[in-house]
Amino acid sequence: MKRFLLMPLFVLFALSCNKVLDKKPTDFVEPGNYYNSENDLNLALTAVYDLLGNEYLYTSSLWFQLGICTDEAFYAYSSNSYSAPMFYQYDYTNVYITGLWQQCYIGIERANLLIANINRPAMDETRRQVMLGQALFLRAFYHFLLVSNYGDVPLKLTPSTDVNSVRVPRTPAKEVYERIIADMKEAEAKVNTASVIGNSSRISKTTIQGILARVCLYMAGYPLQDQSKYADALYWAKQVTASNEHALRTTYNAAITNSAYSQIFINQSQDIYDVKECMWEADFNTNNNNTAYWEMGKLGTMNLGCNNLDTGFAGSNIKTSIKLYNLYGSGDYRRDWVIAPFYFVSTTTTASRTYYTASNIIGRDAGKWRRYYEPLSPAKQQYVNGTNFPILRYADVLLMLAEAENEVNGPTDIAYDAINQVRRRAYGLPLDAPSLVADLPAGFAKEQLKQAIMDERARELCFEGLRKADLIRWGVFTSVMNAMTTEINASNASTTNKSRWTLGYTTAASSPRYLLLPIPSLEININKAMTQNPGW
Repeated sequence: MKRFLLMPLFVLFALSCNKVLDKKPTDFVEPGNYYNSENDLNLALTAVYDLLGNEYLYTSSLWFQLGICTDEAFYAYSSNSYSAPMFYQYDYTNVYITGLWQQCYIGIERANLLIANINRPAMDETRRQVMLGQALFLRAFYHFLLVSNYGDVPLKLTPSTDVNSVRVPRTPAKEVYERIIADMKEAEAKVNTASVIGNSSRISKTTIQGILARVCLYMAGYPLQDQSKYADALYWAKQVTASNEHALRTTYNAAITNSAYSQIFINQSQDIYDVKECMWEADFNTNNNNTAYWEMGKLGTMNLGCNNLDTGFAGSNIKTSIKLYNLYGSGDYRRDWVIAPFYFVSTTTTASRTYYTASNIIGRDAGKWRRYYEPLSPAKQQYVNGTNFPILRYADVLLMLAEAENEVNGPTDIAYDAINQVRRRAYGLPLDAPSLVADLPAGFAKEQLKQAIMDERARELCFEGLRKADLIRWGVFTSVMNAMTTEINASNASTTNKSRWTLGYTTAASSPRYLLLPIPSLEININKAMTQNPGW
């Protein structure tokens, strides 16, 4: 059966059954019989959000399979099987390359159906517009994931009606981005504020503003290089800070080192919302071990390898780099949270900690999400959990503001204040008081402050699925990947580990084709108007 961009199954069945059997199908809901009540619209909107928690988006792929091999960390696997995206060992037939493409277009199709039918039921008009705003934003966000990973992609703004219409060409990336911004701006005027919503699952006005800042920074960098977008990014980041809806967490707990920072990620493992700091999360939930309603993720299951169920099964697959470790200054509490200073010696019944020696830096486990903070019930199942993924945090907005301000106006007090707030929190200091310990030195030139911001994004946002795209838009991806090969080869890692760990870096640096993902083979084979990215 022909298909394009994975049209929802109920549309496919409707068309095929009417054509072949010419009788009313009974095993699905026709679009014409749905969207007839406010509850129908709410369920349809939930279905648009649902794709965020798919395996090929924030369950795993965007931050692990397709995002882990950068200067922050690399994939460690004990066998000799290297055929994995984490080593840049993929082609256009890879399931993760196909999965991201498919799931984003499923999300777009669901959003388009909701938008097309949003006016059908009688309901409160204000609530209708809030739903419409969310659908417009999510459609734009799925397009953003596509264009930032694949380059030119088909811009899809209406529901699919004909399964035979499969000749749809790629839309230039600039046009896709322009529509993303238009949809997000329209959505921003419709949705509620974070304080009204009260959770991080649904997008708020400031969420959209923060993502708009991100979109504009991507447009300002490689490959579009539209320098005018730095001013737009600055505008949207300032809208977030001026709202007074958000702030960095500064509540400390003496029992946990730098709890103001670490508590962010503990909360995500315990399904506790902190809308001040965590502006948008992909929601996962174990639902009291009721497997009929699980929405399970994998965040933390590749950290701190452990075989003990009570402590939490994890694979010890994300190994941190020497570069990341050395980026943290003396007294920066984030280092020993995001890079675990110990490893577990564990069995199925026990788990004890062994701390690394000072010389053993490379290959330490990532520790940002730690499974022993998950609730005791249900049991910490192997390699799945209910930890929410942070799509947007307020610290990211501050760092985007600093970057955009520096690009537009140079190293001003505004840029310094934004980055120094993040740094002061990292050292456990008040956010509003200058600090000789935490603050950046005064007098940086523009390029010096830019480098400081690039480094700060690694310290603060590591393992949150942003680094690869940052390196690409800054135009330093290839040089950074080359430098990582040099770093690993010069380390005290074993010869076996060196050859395994450098594979992804040498592959990624070998060709400019790795700046974009290949268009999936399924789309190439079906859509005869589709073209492949260079080098694939």
